[in-house]
Amino acid sequence: MSKKTKAASLSVLSNTLLITLKLIAGILSGSVSIISEAIHSFMDLLAAIIAFISVRISDRPADERHPYGHWKIENISGVIEALLIFFAALWIIYEAVHKLIKPTEIETIGLGFAVMLISSAVNTVVSWYLYKVAKATGSIALEADALHLKADVYTSLGVAAGLGLIWLTGFHILDPIAALLVSILILKESYSLLMKAYKPLLDESLDIEEIKTITDIIDKHCKENIKYHGLRTRRAGNFMYVDFHLNLDENLTVREAHELCDTIEADIKHSLVNSEVTIHVEHF
Repeated sequence: MSKKTKAASLSVLSNTLLITLKLIAGILSGSVSIISEAIHSFMDLLAAIIAFISVRISDRPADERHPYGHWKIENISGVIEALLIFFAALWIIYEAVHKLIKPTEIETIGLGFAVMLISSAVNTVVSWYLYKVAKATGSIALEADALHLKADVYTSLGVAAGLGLIWLTGFHILDPIAALLVSILILKESYSLLMKAYKPLLDESLDIEEIKTITDIIDKHCKENIKYHGLRTRRAGNFMYVDFHLNLDENLTVREAHELCDTIEADIKHSLVNSEVTIHVEHF
């Protein structure tokens, strides 16, 4: 089992545990904000399962039908996860508005408060680990999953703060208000994730910093008799693809041209992990 798959498995396990705790606390207390958090965690669980499946597929080697590999499955999973979060937020808004119109008192506030703090602590640790693995492997699916859990930390703390205020003031209307605030954070999270996951599906170029890294490396090897043009980049899952045309002096031998291309390619791959470089050689 790869490092990415192990991280995805941990996310599935932790979300399953937290959903159970939040549902129990939400049902016993009658708090819509706690139940909304349980729904959010259920969406996180679905996202974790999708991430688990996608990282296993993306790890498959290229084949005859998929000569460029299976990396884009992680971007597709990220789009699905973002949509799941969006619809969960809409449901939370509906329930919160209903509670504002017909408010109810919350019982066992202490239990709900404790569960929210436990949820924040668990998700902080798991999110940190997922970000660490995502950065090391370049996995957009794990990064999306980590983003879910990071948002869950903030929303759980928000719900805990709302429950604490209810306990201090006795204003139970703060519960649906807290749920509405949670839904706003979730909507913002879903939009950010959708943009990050969707853009590579359109073969959008790499970030400005990454492109500058590439051009700096090429410029380092370009002398008076070497120029380049037609630089193109794109991202697919955790892989980056780079191609450009290299204009060489016609007096250079095939071996010299080949060695130069190998050097440039090696430097780019060293600076940008999981990159594939294609160089088209031309003569002046």
